[in-house]
Amino acid sequence: METSQHDQNITDITSSEFWRQKQEWIKQMRLQFSRRPEFPETHSMVDDEGMLNQEYFQPPKDAQPVVERKWGDDEKSKLLVGIEKYGIGHFREISESLLPEWSGNDLRMKSIRVMGRQNLQLYKDWRGNAEDVRREYERNKEIGLQLGAWKGGALVYDDEGLVLKAIEESNRTTPP
Repeated sequence: METSQHDQNITDITSSEFWRQKQEWIKQMRLQFSRRPEFPETHSMVDDEGMLNQEYFQPPKDAQPVVERKWGDDEKSKLLVGIEKYGIGHFREISESLLPEWSGNDLRMKSIRVMGRQNLQLYKDWRGNAEDVRREYERNKEIGLQLGAWKGGALVYDDEGLVLKAIEESNRTTPP
């Protein structure tokens, strides 16, 4: 009975010699690509035989566990207070005074959702209370739905400039 190429490949894959060669290749790749002379911190990642140093991949002994943050109504209320007090674009100040566990960039992203507009540039320094913010959100949503530019809970700009024109027209009739 002849052995087919497929059967031979299965035999090769299941042989201990195949796995020994594969492990040797892996070790050589680790030595070649994981230990970089220009990055001294990588020298302890792999030993001289290409074996991983498990200690290298453990968190530092003094590492603090990451506390999972939750965005809820309380955080949203504080963001709205910050928008009223400091204005759009002053996310660092809002973070420092009201939401220190959230970075300025985190708050910028949350403000995009609260305002319903991806680009907040036209709101730079704008201040409004919770009702003003809700009204702006609804205005942006209406424009977005009319123009097919409401994506992921925010009004996004289009290449033709139709969204910007609609925003400008809306601002002329009813300023933010």
